[in-house]
Amino acid sequence: MAAIAFSDIVPAPKVLLHDHLDGGLRPATIIELAARVGHELPATEPEALAEWFVAAADSGSLERYLETFAHTVAVMQTAEGLHRVAKECALDLAADGVVYAEVRYAPEQHLETGLSLDEVVEAVNAGFTEGMAEAAAHGTPIRIGVLLTAMRHAARSQEIAELSVRYRDAGVVGFDIAGAEAGFPPTRHLDAFEYLQRENFHFTIHAGEAFGLPSIWQALQWCGADRLGHGVRLVDDITGTPAGGDVVLGRLSAYVRDKRIPLELCPSSNVQTGAAASIAEHPIGLLHDLRFRVTVNTDNRLMSGTSMSREMALLSEAFGWGWSELQWLTINAMKSAFIPYDERLAIINDVIKPGYAKLIG
Repeated sequence: MAAIAFSDIVPAPKVLLHDHLDGGLRPATIIELAARVGHELPATEPEALAEWFVAAADSGSLERYLETFAHTVAVMQTAEGLHRVAKECALDLAADGVVYAEVRYAPEQHLETGLSLDEVVEAVNAGFTEGMAEAAAHGTPIRIGVLLTAMRHAARSQEIAELSVRYRDAGVVGFDIAGAEAGFPPTRHLDAFEYLQRENFHFTIHAGEAFGLPSIWQALQWCGADRLGHGVRLVDDITGTPAGGDVVLGRLSAYVRDKRIPLELCPSSNVQTGAAASIAEHPIGLLHDLRFRVTVNTDNRLMSGTSMSREMALLSEAFGWGWSELQWLTINAMKSAFIPYDERLAIINDVIKPGYAKLIG
């Protein structure tokens, strides 16, 4: 099957579960905000700065990849900066055909100029609200739910978990931990996860990206994660291929498939950090064929120079996927969102299925 063109994918309805607010800024906005706060950048022209971010992130190392965030976080230390970045995020996602997105960020990283955790959350929420209203006025409605992230190398996870629950009826739909995996297992934050479970609150955990099966096992069996952020290394527990008819799932991978635990896969980002050799060799192909609960995501649109439409176009080209596969990925993601069941179902039935019906013909 011929690959679907990028331009044809843009208007298709999409659902995004794994997108970092501080990884999706517009280069021009970074330059403008950096000038106001006196932060020095590696380039001062939007195109050159965009190229720098992609090149710097393209190292094959998660640790090096994470270093690029120093420049984006630096310009997100004021209520004005946070509001603007969130508003532009909503508009950019909506323009790319995203109808529902869960965008995550770490409030603890935005306190350098004296903002409180609550003020950070309220500035971001206000930006998203304004962006959603403007997108709807443009004829590209989008709904955004916020995930609050705690940094796994820090010790504020309980505080951020309580912050998440405090804003659960004001735009925050879930909790996450992120940062370098090696040496910082999710079990360090058990108190936070146990608190969230007692509060009947949703959470995902970055696991199985730079570190392997033990990270995934701990995230699920010790911490109780609803979803796996990345989870790409789950293939280390699978042998054989569907084509060869000799597939064997290990105990962990079988559990993940049987329980329909969603995998927040981020193909371009996974290639950049060395979790996958190339898009064509990305485990998403195998996991799709074995019918895991696969979703496709952007992770960091700036660092990967990507969008949901680009990710889908790359997968269509690499694996020969057509509209039915793209719809399957989209419905998987919507099923896995952290909003109430009836609201998920409404978006699937009223937006996603009719949207793809027009494309499939």
